[in-house]
Amino acid sequence: MKIQSYFYLICLGVITSSCSPILGLYGVRNPKEISEKKIINYSTRLAIPTDAISELDTSYYSFLSSLKLKINESLLTDSLKKKELKKHVQNHYQPLQALYFNNKGILESFQINCYAGGFPNLNWDRDSILTTFPPKLQAPLDTILSESLLLSFLKPMPKSAELKLGYYDYVVYVFYSKFMGRQNKRFINYIQENNKLSNEKKIRVVYINMDNAIALSDIW
Repeated sequence: MKIQSYFYLICLGVITSSCSPILGLYGVRNPKEISEKKIINYSTRLAIPTDAISELDTSYYSFLSSLKLKINESLLTDSLKKKELKKHVQNHYQPLQALYFNNKGILESFQINCYAGGFPNLNWDRDSILTTFPPKLQAPLDTILSESLLLSFLKPMPKSAELKLGYYDYVVYVFYSKFMGRQNKRFINYIQENNKLSNEKKIRVVYINMDNAIALSDIW
């Protein structure tokens, strides 16, 4: 099996970090609960502004789990369609994500770890997808998670700035996780460099730490 395919299997929920030691070569560790202070300190080291940090609530994964259950229990007879829907849901579980919503609340671009490929580091700019803003399509788009629903799963940090939907040309939601090691820094650097291509567009970036949500939900 090619090493980069491990991240794709994570997307499908087939393997986890605990049963795939090879992920250690990417710098990935097992998720652990961390304090608010550690989240802020770690985020600062990643050049994330303190007023742009939010934390993901565990209810996010409860929501995704309920969607998977509904798909399994649905009367949908098209097995390929069921498989596609499950894949869309699994995409939103991932520890590194960037979602680009326009001012109408429509998802225009979706970047996630399992479609990046690359070794020993994920290749976020594969096929030059980050040469435009918003980035070219990487992961398939879906309507599972509206922007307003996503916001309902975010817990603001002490200095988090208020977000007004519809005010910006684009809002970029960047999911990151400390246990992803060096992949976090590389991912965020790529996203921040891409944001510079927005030119005259008015954009807002919301950084969402997922460590506690993943650790407490025991999904990894």
